[in-house]
Amino acid sequence: MKPSVVLYKPLPDDLLQRLETHFSVTQVPDLSPETVHQHAHVFEQARGLLGASETVGAELLEKMPALQATSTISVGYDNFDVNALNARKVLLMHTPTALTETVADTLMALILSSARRVVEVAERVKQGEWTKGIGPDWFGTDVHHKTIGIVGMGRIGLALAQRAHFGFGMPVLYNARRQHQEAEERFSARRCDLDTLLQEADFVCSILPLTEETRHLFGAEQFTKMKPSAIFINAGRGPVVDEPALINALKNGEIHAAGLDVFEQEPLPVSSELLTLPNVVALPHIGSATHETRYAMAATAVDNLVAALNGNVEKNCVNPQVR
Repeated sequence: MKPSVVLYKPLPDDLLQRLETHFSVTQVPDLSPETVHQHAHVFEQARGLLGASETVGAELLEKMPALQATSTISVGYDNFDVNALNARKVLLMHTPTALTETVADTLMALILSSARRVVEVAERVKQGEWTKGIGPDWFGTDVHHKTIGIVGMGRIGLALAQRAHFGFGMPVLYNARRQHQEAEERFSARRCDLDTLLQEADFVCSILPLTEETRHLFGAEQFTKMKPSAIFINAGRGPVVDEPALINALKNGEIHAAGLDVFEQEPLPVSSELLTLPNVVALPHIGSATHETRYAMAATAVDNLVAALNGNVEKNCVNPQVR
């Protein structure tokens, strides 16, 4: 008999077939208490769990005593209770490499659209305001040769530094827990403390995961240290930013603009004051949202679960020590 697996996010047909080659698959719409209760026997028997964008905590794990591995279609795993998984010796698999280049593209898009006011002026054109040669009230700011500050020099940070250095001639500053020799050798990147980065960078780009240490790392104190001409970019996790503090900084001219792909609450409420500010580019968490990358992420997640349940965990495992 094939091992039982719960799938809580739709997969392309060919990937579903791949999964079903190895497992008996039950598809559910979500991991809500109602769904878990409705499919109690399936959750109780399941050895594997695959999906994204749902909370996997101790309460759910109590309903899944046979669970051996869970595979998320994402690089981030802040919605998983890793301690609870460790206590039950459940492997957590993720997709850290599949989305690197695409998220770096998104970061550059945010930098360019925020600096050149692309969204704002495009809307003005659609509204019929372009009736003569444009003047300074339409102008943006240059990106090339400006200093970029990258907070979080992992795979995505490295890909962003490559684009900034070779594509736009930008000096690269970075703040990270450890020295990144590759970034320094390839892009002449300079490691510095966060305060120095905030004070010197023209673009402050956060690509941080959400942890207890990074939650609200960017608040009123940090925004006051940035240049009034600086632009803040966030494509990591929304809660690393204190949004009321960011709104105040944007309204008071403490910083020039912001390009945001992630928010404290998602979807972003239509009542958010961020949506009223012309110097904010707000995207609906599209960092990895291309057809090619989302397929690659899903394929990696399927392969990860197959590997984990076959005892062949060589990569993409958050907690390999529990094996």
